[in-house]
Amino acid sequence: MGTAIIIITGASGPLPDMSETGSHHVLIAADGGFNRARAAGLSVDLVVGDLDSVDVADLAAAEVLGTVVERHRTDKDATDLELALDAAVRRDATSVTVLGGIGDRFDHLVGELGLLASPRWNTIRVHARYGPAAITVLHGPGSLTIDAQPGSLVSLVPTHGTATGVTTNGLRYPLDQETLLAGTTRGVSNVFTHSHADVSVQSGCLLIVQPHRFEDFSS
Repeated sequence: MGTAIIIITGASGPLPDMSETGSHHVLIAADGGFNRARAAGLSVDLVVGDLDSVDVADLAAAEVLGTVVERHRTDKDATDLELALDAAVRRDATSVTVLGGIGDRFDHLVGELGLLASPRWNTIRVHARYGPAAITVLHGPGSLTIDAQPGSLVSLVPTHGTATGVTTNGLRYPLDQETLLAGTTRGVSNVFTHSHADVSVQSGCLLIVQPHRFEDFSS
């Protein structure tokens, strides 16, 4: 049986409302994400990273209470988020929700978006929150239903190559077995006509971005 996992990154700012993530999950902190979790009063199951951004005293106290710590070298070849995703896979994750942030490291943000869409996680349903934006990764062949208020924006961004057989229902500008080439902006700024929309893709990968899904939260 799989596991629902939440990963908190070390981006600056408070955590968003976690009510939509459900009550049954494993909480993994990617390095400084531990500080964000503690500030929110959350118990962390696993801390992963080189721990260069973690409050040492708080971490020691958490270990006494059962938090597992996975330490890595400072000169590691992967970001703390990538290490946390690897840890999620080892815990038989079926879904992962990443609570990130915009922060002041644009390079990290770009790298993380590519990482979330990596084929390595194509057996896991990956979601993320970055500031007011909600992101869902859809690998082909696959389909899903997304919810929003009618009139809300959504963008379908092909990632890691071309996405083929893209079909939508419930959006103002429908797609029917379309090909979205890598680098195209054709799928940007579509609009919900109903309270939900269906998206499917035959091959490739889409980042489904709802830029204003959580406008009451700003990181």
